[in-house]
Amino acid sequence: MFTKFCAAISKISLVLAVIGLITVILCVQWQVIGRYVFNDTPTWAEALALLIVLFVTAFGLAVGVRDAGHIGLESLVVLLPEQWQHRIEILIHAMVALFGYLMAQGGWLWASAKWGEKKPMLPVPDGIDYVPLIIAGALIVLFSIEHIVALLRGEEVEPAWN
Repeated sequence: MFTKFCAAISKISLVLAVIGLITVILCVQWQVIGRYVFNDTPTWAEALALLIVLFVTAFGLAVGVRDAGHIGLESLVVLLPEQWQHRIEILIHAMVALFGYLMAQGGWLWASAKWGEKKPMLPVPDGIDYVPLIIAGALIVLFSIEHIVALLRGEEVEPAWN
């Protein structure tokens, strides 16, 4: 049940990332049309595109952790005895979870500190730039726990895009 929940969260993250990419393309196109066709550059378009890129990156990063698409040094781990390979894989996922926790915590601190300020080009708080860190960090922790549980059960996590 936990794996199905994580798979659903991962698929939702992928869909949100794709929607975000489409939105970035539309923002940039609107900026180009405004500049060259109407001779009136919309100032908000670039700022919105940059903000959405942060969210797209956060969702993509989290899904990459779940689908084990991140960079790993498996060539060294496979040289170890099988019993140690299992332990090292659990340790790796625990360290990734710790990184995700620290990422979410740091994002929370920065978002809280900057929330009272307004972005110059958008009517949103400046702290919103750090919300993707919180989201990605929390998802990384969740997906790392899923990997640890799967390793302890002798299972593998099925990628979200399957």
